[in-house]
Amino acid sequence: MDRDRWERIQSVFHDVVDRPESDRAALLKAACGGDDDLMADVAALLQEDASRASVLDRDLARIAHQVVDAPLKSLPLEEFGPYRIKGILGEGGMGVVYLAEREDLGSEVAIKILRDAWLSPARLARFESEQRTLANLNHPAIARFYDTGGLANGTPWFAMEYVEGAPLTDYCRTRECSIEERLRLLRSVCEAVQYAHSQAIIHRDLKPSNILVKTDGTVKLLDFGIAKHLEGLDGAADQTRTALRLMTPAYAAPEQIQGGRAATRSDVYSLGVILYELLAGRLPFDLSKRTPGEAELAIVHSEPEKPSVVAATHPGVPRAGKSAWADLDVLCLTAMHKDPGRRYRSVEALVRDIDHYLKGEPLEAQPDTLPYKIGKFVRRNRRAVAAAVIAFTVVAVQAAVFTIRLARSRNAALAVTARTQRVERFMMNLFEGGDNEAAPSNQLRVTTLLDRGVRQAGALDSDPETQAELYETLGSMYQQLGDYQKADRLLLAGLDKAKAAAGRGNPKVASALVQLGVLRADQAQYQDAVRLLREGLDTASRNLPPDDPTALDAKANLARVLTQSGSYKDAIPILEDVIQVKPAGETGAYILREGLSTLSVAEYYAGHYKTSESLARRAIALDRQLLGKWHPKTGTDLVNLGTTKAAMGEYSEAEGLYREGTEILSGWYGPDHPDTATSMAVLAATLIKEGKDAEAGTLLQQVLRIQERVYGKVHDRIALTLDMLGRIATKRGDLASAQGDLNRAIAIDQSLLGDANFRTAVIKVDLADAYILGAKYKEAEEILRKAVKVMTTSLPPGDAHIGFAQASWGDALLHLKRYDEAESELTAGYQILEKQSHPPFARIQAVRHDLAAVYDALHQSQNVKQLLRELDSTANK
Repeated sequence: MDRDRWERIQSVFHDVVDRPESDRAALLKAACGGDDDLMADVAALLQEDASRASVLDRDLARIAHQVVDAPLKSLPLEEFGPYRIKGILGEGGMGVVYLAEREDLGSEVAIKILRDAWLSPARLARFESEQRTLANLNHPAIARFYDTGGLANGTPWFAMEYVEGAPLTDYCRTRECSIEERLRLLRSVCEAVQYAHSQAIIHRDLKPSNILVKTDGTVKLLDFGIAKHLEGLDGAADQTRTALRLMTPAYAAPEQIQGGRAATRSDVYSLGVILYELLAGRLPFDLSKRTPGEAELAIVHSEPEKPSVVAATHPGVPRAGKSAWADLDVLCLTAMHKDPGRRYRSVEALVRDIDHYLKGEPLEAQPDTLPYKIGKFVRRNRRAVAAAVIAFTVVAVQAAVFTIRLARSRNAALAVTARTQRVERFMMNLFEGGDNEAAPSNQLRVTTLLDRGVRQAGALDSDPETQAELYETLGSMYQQLGDYQKADRLLLAGLDKAKAAAGRGNPKVASALVQLGVLRADQAQYQDAVRLLREGLDTASRNLPPDDPTALDAKANLARVLTQSGSYKDAIPILEDVIQVKPAGETGAYILREGLSTLSVAEYYAGHYKTSESLARRAIALDRQLLGKWHPKTGTDLVNLGTTKAAMGEYSEAEGLYREGTEILSGWYGPDHPDTATSMAVLAATLIKEGKDAEAGTLLQQVLRIQERVYGKVHDRIALTLDMLGRIATKRGDLASAQGDLNRAIAIDQSLLGDANFRTAVIKVDLADAYILGAKYKEAEEILRKAVKVMTTSLPPGDAHIGFAQASWGDALLHLKRYDEAESELTAGYQILEKQSHPPFARIQAVRHDLAAVYDALHQSQNVKQLLRELDSTANK
């Protein structure tokens, strides 16, 4: 037998041997591609392997020492770097997965080791591809990649998150989960798959054994061993056949079974099969006793029974009413439709229908019949419908009077509906990428997709209203991606189109003005942002009732920008008005949570920490109810709450909130997004207060790189980052670096906020502290005198910032031997700091020492003795 033939036999053998017995026959036939001799050779090896008497064990023991049985169990443990092996989690023909502990951290990981890397280059390539895929995925519901390495003999391994949990179907069965609980778990899986798709990665082997549920109910998606980047799906034919051999037929889409190209809708199909199993208690097709050909025919051509029919005769599955099952059947069978074009277009569309079911709303996939929609509406609104029937009976005689008015309203509504449908079709066609097959374009990236959308929207000059909406939508997407230049151009074009189509006073123009104003705030152009938002609010207020969502949204955004720019006193009454109106419906709930979140921040700046904490907790509760615990707004509000807790001196709790919020934002946006950077920055601020300067400095350097890439060199968030870096440099005595960072931060804030803004003054105080440490007392005193004046004008009396500034000013005056002035400022600062809910002990002690020196210079011996007693008393506590 020649070498190529032997390697081919080995490759097929190892691809099949670690698959379930029930799947091997179909996999073997597909892998051999009609080569009966090859199939016979591999089948013989499989039989030998099953009997544990393989020729590889006997005759080639030295060559195959790491190929077939369990020699990896005796590998020298020190070769795994910092990891100590504790046991085996799983083993197959391709490799072994160990449970290991990282000795320096005490954390458990799963280590995956590839067997016979030297014998099968194809498997080595897949192993390395899995590493790269996991390293690029950062989502709370996907097992994380930690580390990689190789043994002395060349065997590669990588470490990933160890997940202790049960397969999804087992978890639901043993816990006797309700249908709603099963759907929520599947929804979490969908979010993870949707995230992978957003990174241009399809899983291709979704099944319950790759989805573990932990005891706390959280889901983890595993095994991206045959996952594929979208741009790699047109690879060589042998690569496609390899993926075909490795998939699990029972969960694979028909196009995969037939050797076609897998796509995002292939993962949708697999999710549909998993849902079927969760609802019906078994798989849609029993392949265990079928030949490969029969299995292919069943999957490709046979229609499964409705899950409701199977569930009726299957013990151990939850029960539901007839109308509920009608929706569940449609939900499940739409996801696993044999025609990819008839499935849900994306995992996101599947998630939307899961949400619709859980809320009792009509499904998007349900046939759009009048009885169906009426039935759904009546079941959700029984009382309202009954009242409406009575009211209709009373007013029916007046219907003729309003016929003309109703006809006009109907025509307007139809026009809006037609425009909405056109926008929807536009967006869906955009995601199709011009491809007649099920998958999006192979080279699909979000930015590519948006650029394509801009070109297509530019061709809609004959429909300016639709064009305006599309420009606003696409501009908002670019804004979320941090591409402010493109967002600016599109939002300006959308505003111009809206004005031309609807007139300057139309509510559509108000919406465009608000969106552009929000962008200006992200660009740190606060004066322009406030102008646009006030114009948008004025337009909405003149044309809409006070509780209209557009008007309230304009108010909430105006208040948010005022808060960002430091005008929180002006923002608070606006926000109080927003949260008191409480518009009805889901839109009203979203506006309420936005108002609570922003008001929490404004109250924080006003020094009302308890009020801020209460509002933040209400916002977080709404976040989790409306958006889920992994949504970025949930993460942002956790960060805001952490900031309030830090201001109250509760640094440990603040750090935990920051880390939780940062994990959510990083999981959603990725580690290099500006929102992630912002949460990392406030985490660093608390680490500084906890004395963890080294970790804080590392974080801040990363934050600065992200912010400068996104915002350019001038932005108020960059100023805050530089301020913290300057303070760290001051603490370590690197005064040149401190002054460089702090002077740059001041210049940024002066250009954006002005010299009289309290935020500029706060950074100036930090610069003055650096000057004092460098014995530049005169320069420090001049800065502090002006900073205290700004703070006492713009901050509430007793604010901690004022206390710190006056204490520093007194310190500078002391060194200049201006003792009377020093006593006045030190005493004022001391009284403010001592009255804080969590007094800064170290700073108060420093002020006491300065006061003692002042009293000694003024020959006030009695005051010196009193202060020394206070110092001794405090030090002994």
